[in-house]
Amino acid sequence: ASQGIRRQLMLPVLLSGSAILVHYSQHAINHHKVPNLSFLADRCMCMKQVHQVHAQMIVSGRIQDNYAASRIMVFCALSDKGDLNYALRLFHHTFEPNTFMWNTIIRAHALSPTPHNAILLYKQMKMEGIMPGKHTFPFLLKACTKAVALSSGQQVHAHVLQSGFEFDVHVANALLHMYACCGGLECARRLFDNILMKNVIMWTTMISGYAQNCCSESALSLFNEMVEAGVKPNEATLCSVLSSCAKLGNLEIGEHIHAYIERERIQIGVILGTALIDMYAKNGRIEIASKLFSDMPERNSATWNAFICGMAMHGHAEKSLHLYSEMQKEDASLPNDITFVGVLSACCHAGLIDVGQEIFNSMYRVYDIRPKLEHYGCMVDLLGRAGRLREAEELIGKMDMRPDVVVLGALLGACKMYGNIEIAERVVKQMLELEPDNHGVYVVLSNIYAEVGKWEDVM
Repeated sequence: ASQGIRRQLMLPVLLSGSAILVHYSQHAINHHKVPNLSFLADRCMCMKQVHQVHAQMIVSGRIQDNYAASRIMVFCALSDKGDLNYALRLFHHTFEPNTFMWNTIIRAHALSPTPHNAILLYKQMKMEGIMPGKHTFPFLLKACTKAVALSSGQQVHAHVLQSGFEFDVHVANALLHMYACCGGLECARRLFDNILMKNVIMWTTMISGYAQNCCSESALSLFNEMVEAGVKPNEATLCSVLSSCAKLGNLEIGEHIHAYIERERIQIGVILGTALIDMYAKNGRIEIASKLFSDMPERNSATWNAFICGMAMHGHAEKSLHLYSEMQKEDASLPNDITFVGVLSACCHAGLIDVGQEIFNSMYRVYDIRPKLEHYGCMVDLLGRAGRLREAEELIGKMDMRPDVVVLGALLGACKMYGNIEIAERVVKQMLELEPDNHGVYVVLSNIYAEVGKWEDVM
């Protein structure tokens, strides 16, 4: 009965495998001498070999050899040359799959583009009375993290407590990561504080969670606690702390981190180098950022973006655009949506309308990147500052998503600058539809009326 339920599980099972198996059973290796199937299954290098071994299992009457089946499943589910759908078919047709097979199929879906299926499989596992082990929870929690499923993650946490695995290092790390990535920072911190033996990964996960959720001060404070506790930070820790220094504009701590890196002779690779460039560039120390950038033997898109955006932030439009031009020559570092925020901001600060429009239009035409709200906001600001208010309004009208108050606010600010009441009234109407309680827009509109002498309309 339980096997029947499992077969009905709503997962994307594509194409029946029966035709394939019949074909390979007719061409099996040897009908008379049954080879060691587990040995063969462990040595499969492609799906064709998997089909042959699977067919041999059928014709030899050993289809329920769970060990051999589990080895096939590992290849199908986890190998780059495997086939997750085939693994799922094999799993559904296995009588009483063991815990290892459950863990393998859950792990595979947790790593796939469909992490929700890992959660569904876990629920089915519980329904069939299979007890999860300590190897089940880390990948299950990874699925919750990837799917941003906080509620499911909390349920899994309860099961972890029931199973007594809350002190397992890998499970605890996975729980911290899940809460930190799914917006449950308070839960993460409570869990973190209750762990007596914290390793560097736990400290880093908590610090990174704060840094990624715009709690930079908390990240720096916890980093200080980490140092006082005598725990040596790793590269990921240092990157998170440098990110917080960049966001807070805390150059002093950033410089201390850089000095620590040099003192400990930590190799500055792409990730750590990018974090240092980002910190120095956002703090206005362009000359140091420039030297770090020049000294890096290898760069990725994030490295270029950090320097381009830092230049743009501090008004170095020409340098920012020159970097963008150089980046386009690098085959390994293609511009992405963050790159375009930086270069469009540079165009906005420098009033380079034609250049900005050309770059904006190239996003989709050349790089197949659809503009986001941030890109539209830059363009509306660029056009608005130049007094081209109707063009800015038309651009908003062509957006394939609803404009937010930031985009509309940029146009309203331009209307105030140029005294355009007609467009301002339309923009205010749109902004109030988004935020009915935003009384600030009435103040701006009243100021525009006053500046053009329409005192009767001042509120």
